[in-house]
Amino acid sequence: MMPDYYQLPALVLTALLVPAFWHLYLRYRDTRTLLWFLGFVIATFRTFLLLKLGSWDAAEGTHPWWATAGQASMQISSALFLASLSPLRFRVARYHVLYVIPYTLPLVAYSVIFHGFLRGATPSGLMYAVLPLLGSLSLMTALFWSFCKGALPVWLSAGFCSVAGAIGLMLYYSVGPSAPLSFIDSSNHLMTVLLLIFVFRRFSSGMILSVTGFLCWAATFLLLMPAISSASALDIALTRVVVMGKVIAAIGMILLSLEDQLVLNKLAQQREKRSRRELESYTRLMLSRRRVEDFDRQGTEICESVAEHSRFSQAALLLHSGGRYRLAGYAGLDAATAMALEQVAARIPASGFLAQDSAPSAVEQSQTLRLDLTPWLRPGDDLKRLSFTSVLAVPMTGRSGTDGALLLEGIRPAIGPPGHDSSDLLRADDLLAIEMLAARVQASRSQTMIFEKLIDSEKYSGLGQLAGNVTQQLNNPLTVILGYASLLEGTSSLEPQDRKGVEAILIEARRMRSTLDSLSRIARPLGDQLAAVSVSEMLTDIEQLHRSEFLRRSIQFHLNISPTLPRVMCSAHQLRQAVMHSLQFAEDAVQNQADGDDEVKSIRLEAACEGQVVQILVAHSGPGFLDPERAFDPFAPVQAGGETAGLGLSLCATLLRDNNGRALAVNLEPRGAAIILELRAA
Repeated sequence: MMPDYYQLPALVLTALLVPAFWHLYLRYRDTRTLLWFLGFVIATFRTFLLLKLGSWDAAEGTHPWWATAGQASMQISSALFLASLSPLRFRVARYHVLYVIPYTLPLVAYSVIFHGFLRGATPSGLMYAVLPLLGSLSLMTALFWSFCKGALPVWLSAGFCSVAGAIGLMLYYSVGPSAPLSFIDSSNHLMTVLLLIFVFRRFSSGMILSVTGFLCWAATFLLLMPAISSASALDIALTRVVVMGKVIAAIGMILLSLEDQLVLNKLAQQREKRSRRELESYTRLMLSRRRVEDFDRQGTEICESVAEHSRFSQAALLLHSGGRYRLAGYAGLDAATAMALEQVAARIPASGFLAQDSAPSAVEQSQTLRLDLTPWLRPGDDLKRLSFTSVLAVPMTGRSGTDGALLLEGIRPAIGPPGHDSSDLLRADDLLAIEMLAARVQASRSQTMIFEKLIDSEKYSGLGQLAGNVTQQLNNPLTVILGYASLLEGTSSLEPQDRKGVEAILIEARRMRSTLDSLSRIARPLGDQLAAVSVSEMLTDIEQLHRSEFLRRSIQFHLNISPTLPRVMCSAHQLRQAVMHSLQFAEDAVQNQADGDDEVKSIRLEAACEGQVVQILVAHSGPGFLDPERAFDPFAPVQAGGETAGLGLSLCATLLRDNNGRALAVNLEPRGAAIILELRAA
């Protein structure tokens, strides 16, 4: 045994390095540094037990229970270093157990039985089979451990365990019960060397010192060889190598942690640069528009910027419009996924979507949520087949609720420090720039909506003033014209040709009076209170009142109302007025069908519900719109030949807007057009 004057300084050096490992654990708070700390604490205790203090010599077996503590601590410390580099677990009920625990317990029991109870004597009888059984249990655990996916290839770890276990059993029967414990300790250190190489995968000073230290530490088994133990000088030299191997391994592992910290700092700088470039790319997006429709058309551009500059290769933008959500743009998704996502978006309720605590947070200290789309899927939906049922959602929260969401998927791998599996780890700073972009989009869209309302308010305010002045200036002359024309019509001495002229004057004057009435309604908008209105009853009444008019004009009229149509929140008078304006425009349109046209003149009045939105469709077989987007502009040409809709459709759009709805104009294929009135369900 080596003199105390050499072993004591090694013990002091190892003990002085133990607080450094505690500091590393406080710094990283991970399993690896904790196991390193515990491993070196126990290894230091083992070195302390080997000191010669007077007649006390634990190594020579004069104190069996101290020898037991030394052997058990030797097995535990070497196993902890294994677990630090391969912290794999298995599940027992609700608990996750490290493989190192069932691996080490049989070895500790082996040490207690052999050194404690048997006092180092060769067992006999049944006890002679108990010790190999404990070794076999530890070997079986090691094999299960090696078959789990870890840093080492399965063939290498399983092969090493099989060979080491076979040699350990052979040593038990050929050399004696004490040899397997020393051999397993050395095997653990050799396996630690392999794990160091495969986990960190770099050539550095910390790596060199760690590998060298554990290789020297693994030479413990050589001390039991007769050729070495019988040569005093060789025994002392090898013991010194083993003891100093602990110090070298400790220094090397501290350097490994420092090298990891340098890598982390470098990666943090790279992430900061990437985040800065990402923010700069988002600031270059021009989000200023005069109309909400123009703003929403930028959805694809926004998603493309996110997919190009962020860690996510797939992005989709959902926006709330007309009482429901719709897909405003996407990037990185195929057409089938985008179409299926658009169908699901229409089913998402406007209230409560992405509200606080409605979904788990994607990352701590982040506003992004993990959104499960399953509640809105229907049997046969493509999203389930395409495995696109869970996404990250960045909510765009407004004053009245969630105005939209930016959906993210397809996370790109990130470069992490060697020995750390962080390729799929999502951090809060990966989402910060996207969350800032979502907040900017929401704020810009809200500002655009307010700006649009202000423009419309100013436009209709000016239009109202103009309408009031025109109505006031034309009403009196028109009354005179109607009065004299009515007198002339009642004269019996008029010639038939003159009577036709008087009738034409009356027809056109009455049409002008109708136009002036529309102008007066714009000048003095109605202030009806909103209530829950039955669309079904209203449309049925309109159909009964006007069917005779359609028959007189040879127009086929079709009414189709969904049986489960909910009520809508609106002014009943204003909604009826808007439907009547749309029907009047449809009647005028079918009357403009070309002469000789074989198509039957027809008008369809339909009502259905999609999500929380009730749609009233007024379709006709007449000519389509020249520009559907300008269909609701006052006196703008809307049909071929310069035909205008007058103020009817403009007033219709105003009435829908006052009732929190909207009016749309679309052309139908192969011919015809339609006006769609959308209102929120009560």
